[in-house]
Amino acid sequence: MSDAIKKRHEIAEEYKWKLEDAYADEEAWEEDFKRIQEVLPGIESFKGRLQESADVLYDALKRLEELQRRSEKLYVYARMRRDEDNANNRYQTLFERIERLSVQVSSTTSFVIPEITVIPVEKIEEFLRQKEELKQYRHLLEELWRQQEHILSPEEERLLAMSADLSSAAGNIFNMFNNADIKFPIIKDEEGREVELTKGRYGRYMESSDRRVRQEAFTAFYNTYGKFKNTLASTLASSVKRDIFYTRARKYSSALEAALDQDNISPEVYEQLINTVHGKLDYMYRYMKLRKKMLGLEELHMYDLYNPLVSDYRVQVPYQQAREKVLAGLKPLGDEYLTLLKGGMESGWIDVYENEGKTSGAYSWGTFDTHPYVLMNYDNKLNDVFTLAHELGHSLHSYYSNKNQPFIYSQYPIFLAEVASTVNESLLIDYLLQHSDNRQEKMYLINHYLEQFRGTVYRQTMFAEFEKIIHETVEAGGGLTPEELYRIYRELNTLYFGPEVVIDREIEVEWSRIPHFYSAFYVYKYATGFSAATAIKEQILKEGEPAVARYLEFLKSGSSDYPLNLLKRAGVDLATPQPVEQALEYFGRLLDQMEELL
Repeated sequence: MSDAIKKRHEIAEEYKWKLEDAYADEEAWEEDFKRIQEVLPGIESFKGRLQESADVLYDALKRLEELQRRSEKLYVYARMRRDEDNANNRYQTLFERIERLSVQVSSTTSFVIPEITVIPVEKIEEFLRQKEELKQYRHLLEELWRQQEHILSPEEERLLAMSADLSSAAGNIFNMFNNADIKFPIIKDEEGREVELTKGRYGRYMESSDRRVRQEAFTAFYNTYGKFKNTLASTLASSVKRDIFYTRARKYSSALEAALDQDNISPEVYEQLINTVHGKLDYMYRYMKLRKKMLGLEELHMYDLYNPLVSDYRVQVPYQQAREKVLAGLKPLGDEYLTLLKGGMESGWIDVYENEGKTSGAYSWGTFDTHPYVLMNYDNKLNDVFTLAHELGHSLHSYYSNKNQPFIYSQYPIFLAEVASTVNESLLIDYLLQHSDNRQEKMYLINHYLEQFRGTVYRQTMFAEFEKIIHETVEAGGGLTPEELYRIYRELNTLYFGPEVVIDREIEVEWSRIPHFYSAFYVYKYATGFSAATAIKEQILKEGEPAVARYLEFLKSGSSDYPLNLLKRAGVDLATPQPVEQALEYFGRLLDQMEELL
C-alpha cells in the first residue's frame, strides 16, 4: 500500500501560513490589481520631463515606487498561492495575470532610468540641494551613474522590458515540470513497503542507513530525470541563451560580468572563490576517505554521501521541538531578535508540511508591506531543524531591513542573502554541540556540520563552476547537448569528490533538476555567504554585544550601500580569499574532531 501525500485541505490550519495577512481575500487582491491598471498610464505624463525640475523628478520616482511596491505585493501573493498547490488552476491563472501586468508595468516605466542617466550629474546635484526629499534617492542615483554605459536608450529599454515575459519562459517551464508534472516511481522503503518517491521524500531516503533503499531511491530519482534529458537540456540552454542575449544587449563582456555587476562585484571575486576552493580540495578528499572508512565500504558511491556516519544514532525532531531548539540556539543574538523570532513562529509566517502539488524545498519571501513568509516541507529530520533556522534568518533579515529602510533600499542584495540564514545555522550547530555530552550525538552533529560545509561551500562552488563553464561554452559558439552537459558535470564531480568516490552514471543528470541554474550565477553566493557567516558567528561568540550590535546594523542596512561595503562594516572582507580560506580551515578542524571521537 502506498504512503500517499496529503492534499492541501488535509493539512491543519496551524501549520499553514496566513496569506490573509497580505490580502484578506481575492477581492482585495483584485482591487489592488485594478488600482495599478488605473494609475499606470499616468506615469507616461513624466516622459521627456525628468530634467524639468527637482519636483518633477521626485514625483516621477515616487510614482514609480508606488507602482513597484503594489505590483510586488500582488506578485508575491499570487506566487505563494500557486506554490501551495501548483496544480490549482485558479492560482495558476492569478499568477499568470500578475506576471503579464508586471511586464506591462516594467514596459511602461522603462523610460525612467534611461532618462535619469542622461541628466548631467551637476544638474542632479542641484536637484538634490533644492529638494530635501530627493536625498533618499542619492545611492540609487549614484548606482545609475555607475552603470550608465549599460543602460540603453528609452526605446531600447522599453523593448527589453517588453521581453521580460518571454525571458522567464525557460524558468517557468522548468518550474511547472519540476513541481507539477514530473512523477517518480514506486520504491520499497526500509520495511519493504511500497511508497511513492517524491522530491520531498528523496532526501529522507538518501539519509537512510539501508544502502539498498539509498541506491534504489538514487537510481529511480535520476533515471526519471534522465528520461527527459533532451527537453531539460534544451530548457537550460534556452535560459543560458537568454542570459547571453541580455549580456550583449547591455554591452557587457560576459554573462558573468553582467550578473555580478548588479552587486558591484568583479568577476575576480567569483573566480577567486573557485580557485580558493580548488586549493582546499584535499579537505574534501580527506572527508570522503573518512566517510568510506566509517561506513565500512569497499566502494563509496554517490548514494553513500548523505546518510549519517553514525548509523546507530537515530533522531526524529517533531516540529514543536524544532522551534524550541532554534530559539535556544539563537539566544546569543539577544532578546529583541528572539522576541521577533518567536512572534513569527506563532503568527502564521510558516507553511510547514509537504502536500500534494506544493512547491518543493524551502524559501523565505514576502514584501515591504507584509511580514515575511516561510515555505517548508518539514519531515522531522535534523536537517529540517536547520532549514527552519536558515529560512527564519532570511525572514528576520527582511523584517529588520523593511522596518529600517525606505522601500527603495529595503530589499537586500542577493549577494548578502545567505549571510543571515547561515549565521543562524552556525549558531544552532554550535549550541547543539556544546549542550551534548553524548559521544554518538556529538559525532552525529559534527557529521551534519561537515555536510553543511560540503553542501554549501564545496557543492555550491562546483555548481558555480558548472554555470561558468556552460555560459562560456555558449559564448564561444558551442552547444549544450545532453551529452556535453553530462561530460561537464561528470568531470566536475570527479574533480570535487576525488579518488575515494565512484562517480555513478546517474549523477551526470543532476544538473537537470537544479532550479538555481535558471537564475544565473546565483549559487556562488551560498559559498561566500557561508564563509562570511562563519566569520560573523565567531565574532558574536567571542565579542558578545559589540559584534551583535554590528550584526543587527548589518541586518537593518538593506541595499543602502554596496554589499562588500556592508559586509566590511560587519567585520568581513570578501574582496580577499581570507574568509573562504578560514571557513575551509574550520572544516578541517571539524574533521580533526570527528577523528578524535572515533
